[in-house]
Amino acid sequence: QVQLVESGGGLVQAGDSLRLSCAASGPTFSSHTMAWFRQAPGKEREFVTAISWYGSSTSYADSVKGRFTVSRDNAKNTVYLQMNSLKSEDTAVYYCAARRFLIQSISILSADYKYWGQGTQVTVSS
Repeated sequence: QVQLVESGGGLVQAGDSLRLSCAASGPTFSSHTMAWFRQAPGKEREFVTAISWYGSSTSYADSVKGRFTVSRDNAKNTVYLQMNSLKSEDTAVYYCAARRFLIQSISILSADYKYWGQGTQVTVSS
């Protein structure tokens, strides 16, 4: 069982930066593929980015490529989302997610992620 807790959300201006963190419980963190999803009001949850066990492989949605960077620190059981050049369309609740233990592949599908955090709100004003 993995428990995930996101933090770092808030209200920022367009063009600003923000870093989200997701702290995971348990000793198996380094063997979980991790991802960030987001959900804006009235919209479906969408994939943002994912990172493999040791960070050697990442994937990004086209809408955030070049602006967002995912990273992880397995010693701290934490995955990060650095968001730069924020736009109003980035406004959403951001969720951290983990795949099942020892499933190595990255997926952009929310159904492939077993564990979810409670979400953190990011609001970008224009």
